[in-house]
Amino acid sequence: MELNGRPVSTGELASLALYGYGHFTTMLVRDLRVRGLDLHTRRLARDCRTLFGSDLDLPRVRELARRTAREHGSPTVVRVTVYDPHMDLARPDASALPHVLVTARPAPAPGSAPPPVRLGTRGFCRDAPEVKGTGLFGAIRERRAARLDGYDDALFTTPEGLVSEGPTWNIGFVDGGGLVWPEAPALDGVTARLIDRVAADLGVPVIRRPLTASAATRMSGAFVTNAATGLRPVAALDGVHLPSSPVVTRLAHGYAELSGDRL
Repeated sequence: MELNGRPVSTGELASLALYGYGHFTTMLVRDLRVRGLDLHTRRLARDCRTLFGSDLDLPRVRELARRTAREHGSPTVVRVTVYDPHMDLARPDASALPHVLVTARPAPAPGSAPPPVRLGTRGFCRDAPEVKGTGLFGAIRERRAARLDGYDDALFTTPEGLVSEGPTWNIGFVDGGGLVWPEAPALDGVTARLIDRVAADLGVPVIRRPLTASAATRMSGAFVTNAATGLRPVAALDGVHLPSSPVVTRLAHGYAELSGDRL
């Protein structure tokens, strides 16, 4: 764990731990290559301007992430977190100097796919869902509640009953041989956008439309997706079984074949 390329002290983590004001991205690094690196860096720059009103030194960010990846071997999951260790809780509008915290954790073993996931819907919307923010209290609380109810994870719905996203992933559905993304406030995930590219190469139509939870249970397949796990099929939603879709399998294989960009 390094802050701006050096070991981080406990005091420098205090504002992140106490206030949770910051943003991040998580990348799966294999042989110093990252799928969708351009999307990761673009989001980091955008979220930094949104939360801090300042520009991020992206070449420096890539250098720090590359160094951490080298130290931890391949593959590894590298997280880049941007926050201000000196943020004043009483004056969050004061000029900020965002710092870059880089951490790493083991990646899933190559070739090991997690089992299909069983989801339970929960009414919840993250603060500023378009930002990949560090404040995960509400999302993790709903994940915990869903697991206590016997599901593997939570699927969020809006007050209007529309499917949006999960605590740490996007969800996609298959309908009539095409890919359907739910239209509701949610993070524009990097892996989801890469799947759009894969779908285009495979000739799979892609649309975005509002989708209620009850309508989602009638789809011909579904998957959740993030950078660490890729595509993970959905086995059931609110106890209703969802079919295993060959379209999901094709998308998963296409995504796995993406080589990524040099970090």
